[in-house]
Amino acid sequence: MILKINFITILISLSSITACQGQSKSKDMSNDNDTIKANPLLCDPETGMCELPLNEGQEGMKVTVPSKDKKIKVVYFTDPICSSCWGIEPQLRKLKLEYGKYIEIEYRMGGLLPDWSYNSGGISQPSDVASHWDEVSIHYDMPIDGDVWLEDPLDSSYPPSIAFKAAQMQNEEKALLFMREIREMVFLKKINIAKWENLAKAAENVGLNVEQLKIDFEGKAKTLFEEDLNLSQEYGVRGFPTLYFIDSTGNKETIYGSQQYAFYETAILKIDNSIKKREYNKDWKALFQKFESLTANEFSFLSGNPRKESEDILNKLSDKGDLKKITTKNGSIWMLQK
Repeated sequence: MILKINFITILISLSSITACQGQSKSKDMSNDNDTIKANPLLCDPETGMCELPLNEGQEGMKVTVPSKDKKIKVVYFTDPICSSCWGIEPQLRKLKLEYGKYIEIEYRMGGLLPDWSYNSGGISQPSDVASHWDEVSIHYDMPIDGDVWLEDPLDSSYPPSIAFKAAQMQNEEKALLFMREIREMVFLKKINIAKWENLAKAAENVGLNVEQLKIDFEGKAKTLFEEDLNLSQEYGVRGFPTLYFIDSTGNKETIYGSQQYAFYETAILKIDNSIKKREYNKDWKALFQKFESLTANEFSFLSGNPRKESEDILNKLSDKGDLKKITTKNGSIWMLQK
């Protein structure tokens, strides 16, 4: 069923999310699917989603079309702390490399965690999330250290979401770097990205104007974030990640949750089968020049090297000093030495 919510109920229902739902058993459905118990921080690996439950209705008809130089717009509803969204980073990066000439991706914030005023799905406090994130990390083969929920837990995902909207006001490309930066902070470095000082550091790291970001964060970016929440209602968003592939005539394909790469390719080709993927340079240096940091899974997926071989390559490059390696209890990430 497609969810339909108004702006008041979104703040309530978003605190009962499932598609980020790490144990499918935590979601209880009656025979007629009328009852769903869920939680925003539990992402179900089987569906690949952090889902919005307890809402029914028709999907909204409002759509946004691609710019003149692109054939397809991908409207991507996500959240900075959505673990399933972190899980599809390899697919999204390859999509940009192979189909970036024809598609543009529009990032919209979903508001995964308004606050902790709920108790559902076995989660009643931040510490309950820690082990779940560790499990999700293994499932997606993407490093996530759940100990942030033990050491410096976030009280909401709204501040980093609003900060991203403020970053978009400055520069779209740097805003995407900012999103990657804050995700690496929270997933790998156990940094609380709900705190302004950490958001400011991330902004500085990617070259944003921190002073202007603060002004926009406290002003217009809040309105833009509210518009994203309203848009998620109009689109009938079920949870995160959700991607809508739309052409200039309004034809639309929808992908719910973290899926295999072929699903995203198929969505593009169903809309326009004349689109051809482009070849790209799979050399390690070319990939790191395009993406400043890569996990072993991402490097394997983009380079075409087997997973074990990919990690060996990255380790040798870090041993030589070409790459910097950051290791967590659930995996590593590599980046170019600066």
